[in-house]
Amino acid sequence: MTALITGMGLFTPAGRGVAETFDALLTGRSGLSRPPEGHPARDSLEVAGVLPEIDPRSVASGPETKVLDRVVLLALLTAAEALADAGLQVGRDVDPERTAVIVGGVGGMSTLERQIVARADRGRAAVSPYLLTGILPNMPSARIAIAHGIRGYSSSVGTACASGAQAVADGVRLIRAGEADVVVCGASEAPLFGTFADTFTNARALARGWDEPTEASRPFDKRRNGFVLSEGAALLVLERDGHAAARGVTGYAAVAGYGTNTDAYHPTAPRPDGAGAAACMRRALAAGGIEPADVGYVNAHGTGTRLGDVAETTALAEVFGVGGVPVSSTKALTGHLLGASGVLEAAATALALRRGLLPPTYHLDDPDPECEADHVRAVPRPTRTDHALTNSFGFGGQNVSLLLRRVATPVAG
Repeated sequence: MTALITGMGLFTPAGRGVAETFDALLTGRSGLSRPPEGHPARDSLEVAGVLPEIDPRSVASGPETKVLDRVVLLALLTAAEALADAGLQVGRDVDPERTAVIVGGVGGMSTLERQIVARADRGRAAVSPYLLTGILPNMPSARIAIAHGIRGYSSSVGTACASGAQAVADGVRLIRAGEADVVVCGASEAPLFGTFADTFTNARALARGWDEPTEASRPFDKRRNGFVLSEGAALLVLERDGHAAARGVTGYAAVAGYGTNTDAYHPTAPRPDGAGAAACMRRALAAGGIEPADVGYVNAHGTGTRLGDVAETTALAEVFGVGGVPVSSTKALTGHLLGASGVLEAAATALALRRGLLPPTYHLDDPDPECEADHVRAVPRPTRTDHALTNSFGFGGQNVSLLLRRVATPVAG
């Protein structure tokens, strides 16, 4: 059985929805800016990927509108968009018992921070009874299941910046095992608040000192000096090929294989030799039954950190040879959405295969000699490849590579 991507829900700094987001990635429209006046991360971040405010009444009603964390709001909005994009209504088009939902991410940490401050300021009585349902990592999945009547497998994934890609891999596993016909999977992240931003700032992990915020995220560039912290959500609808065919749907792309493994090296740093990442990519290729020469594009993890970009380049050279495959990082325009990045990038990779255009790495003006590769730079590159990889690497040495395959005709609807 094959898992097809038949729907996408995207709410990111680059845009909302399939068309707006991919157009931004092709044309170079950045979603990065200085946090506006009054934003909770204004004093902590020089630049970020900030989304518009969300009216909770767009997804909920009653007292719950006051207690839903932003990660839940983003997840609910993108899940609805993904299911609508797939033309699926649970209970009408798919059995609720054979529909699953897996959403990764850190959880509602901004809710926790607000509640800690409230307790410190006003005492124990100020702590909300809704605290737990605001911060638990499984709440995005649970709320999506409640909203859409999904009664199959439900889970959350916590593998740092690999969480969303891991959720996709787990969804593929469910479909291949015959446990689900449809899986809503991805990640939602809302890290733009004081304490969370400060920990990255104090670790000197973030891009800094740029007069123009849109140029701060520079994967593989010689002048890069960190990543840009962003918020957002990206969810995919994975569907068993036979189930999709019965509906007359082909899909955006097939998830032909995946690789997952762990560096077992360091809590935050990648293996300098890229051995874990290389092994992960090889697992994905083996799962799809193809050779490195069959891959025509890699959407890199490429965050813009000194160590990470070099380690990934080393891994790519180990698998494909130096310059052996076109590579780009779309984080130049979106920043780093933590766990949601991998799903956004899987969506971008699927759209690249469908459109026959590879999104470039913008702001790659002077490639680092230690990051030698066949970089797609400045303008989109036409392609006729049938296979592409997308990489996601997270703290703790978490590695996920997704192998996507082009399908013959575009998705219905």
